Amino acid sequence: MHFPFIKKRKYWYILSGLLTVISLFSILVWGFKPGIDFTGGSLLEIQFTAQAPRVEELNDQVKELNIGNFSIQPSENNTYIFRQKDFSEDEHQQLINKITEYYQNKYQGEVIQLRFESIGPSIGLELRNKALTTTIITLLFIILFIAYAFRKVSQPVASWKYGLAALVALFHDIIILLGVFSILGKFLGYEINILFLTALLTTLGYSVNDTIVVFDRIRENIYTRHENFPDAVEDSMNQTFARSINTSFTTLLVLFAVYFFGGDTIKEFVLALIVGITIGTYSSIFIASPILVDWYKFSQKRKN
Repeated sequence: MHFPFIKKRKYWYILSGLLTVISLFSILVWGFKPGIDFTGGSLLEIQFTAQAPRVEELNDQVKELNIGNFSIQPSENNTYIFRQKDFSEDEHQQLINKITEYYQNKYQGEVIQLRFESIGPSIGLELRNKALTTTIITLLFIILFIAYAFRKVSQPVASWKYGLAALVALFHDIIILLGVFSILGKFLGYEINILFLTALLTTLGYSVNDTIVVFDRIRENIYTRHENFPDAVEDSMNQTFARSINTSFTTLLVLFAVYFFGGDTIKEFVLALIVGITIGTYSSIFIASPILVDWYKFSQKRKN
C-alpha cells in the first residue's frame, strides 16, 4: 500500500496549524500553572484511610492553626494536596497532628502522609532559568547534529535545511505540548514542573529520532532510486511509516499502563510523555519531510 503523504500534505499543515493556534492562544491567554519546583513553596499530600472529609472541614482545621493561607486540592483515592507559599517544618507537624486528631475523632480512620516537599523561592527561580537554558541548548545541539549527519547531502536540498526542517517540527511539538498543559492547568490544575521538563526533553529526543530515520531513508533513495525529489521523499515516508507507528504504539502501551495503574504522583508526567510521543511521531512523519519538499519546490521556482 502506497499512501500519498506528500500529495496530501496541505491537510497535515492545516491540522498542525489549528493545533498550534489553539496552543498559542491558551499559552498567551491562560499561561501555565507552575509547580513549586519553579515558584518555590511547600506541598503536602495526605491520604485518608476511611471516608474522605470535605474540603470545607479541612479548611476550618487549617484556619484554627493560624499558619497562613493554604490551597487544598482534592485528588484521587481519598487524597488531598495542601499548598502554601512558605511552610516551615513546625507548621508541617502542627498541620499533620491537627488533621490526624480531627479525622480519628470524627471518622475513626488514619491519616497517611504521602509526600512533603519544600523549595525556597531562589531555588525555584534558578531551576526555572536552568530549565529554559537546558531546552535551548538541546535544540541547538539537535540541529547541529542533523546538519553534521547529513553534511554530504548537498543536492537537491542542502544539509542545513534538513536540520532546520527538524527544528520546525520540534518547535511544533513543544508548542502543542505546552498548549495542552496550559489548557489542563487552566481546567484541571495540571502543573509545569521538573518532571514536565523531563517529559519535554524526552519528546524532543523521541521526535528527532523518528525524523532522522525518515531523513536517512530519503538520503538513500536520492542516491539509489530517484531523480525526482518529492517521489523519493514520499517513498521514504511509506517505507518507514510502519516502523514509526509500531515503535510509538508499543511505547504508548506501556505509558498508558503506567498512567492507569501507576501512582498518582507521576500521572501528570506520564500524560506529558503520552502527548509528547504522540505529537512527536506525527510531526516526524507528517511535518518534517513535507517541509523539505516545499523547500525544494520553492528553490526550483526561484531557479526558473
